[in-house]
Amino acid sequence: MKKYAVYKSDTGQYCYRYADSLALVEGTGFEGLIREEQLPVVFDNGGGYFKFDPNDSHFVEVIESDKAYPLPLDRMFKHNDPTFKLGWISPDGDTYSCGYTSHNKCAEAIARTLYRTEKYPELTLHNKGWLEVIDSWDGKERTHEQYVHSERGSITRKQADRLFDLGLYEKPEVQALISSSESKW
Repeated sequence: MKKYAVYKSDTGQYCYRYADSLALVEGTGFEGLIREEQLPVVFDNGGGYFKFDPNDSHFVEVIESDKAYPLPLDRMFKHNDPTFKLGWISPDGDTYSCGYTSHNKCAEAIARTLYRTEKYPELTLHNKGWLEVIDSWDGKERTHEQYVHSERGSITRKQADRLFDLGLYEKPEVQALISSSESKW
């Protein structure tokens, strides 16, 4: 059984492998490098480690798991969070929040949970009618804005309702999606 330190972010939770004994360091590549007096440590998924700090304001808990992905989808990416800014919107209007560089990780978690046999997560979500809300950078005016993307060029009524609730209904790309889709509702 492996241990993981769970941390919170604005869009959900994430975890890093955790070791509070030399036995838990085994299999990490740091055997012989980490000494007992350095424990507990957290492995940062980037090839390094750091001293565990239980007073870290983002720390939530330590969990044990043998799963490849120890946290479930709705813990990793907030589900139907009223403060949703970026992420994915299902055809039923459900949202999964993610940071501006985490759309692929979020798509992987959604596909792994809802579409287990599919190989390409983002393509799967697009093909199943999901909307992607991304951060769009206007290099000319140097502003960030939300942009709603549909690979299919269509939108469901429930997605339109959710976009209205999120204050994105009047965006030009949303209006174009609604115009091309509302006759099918």
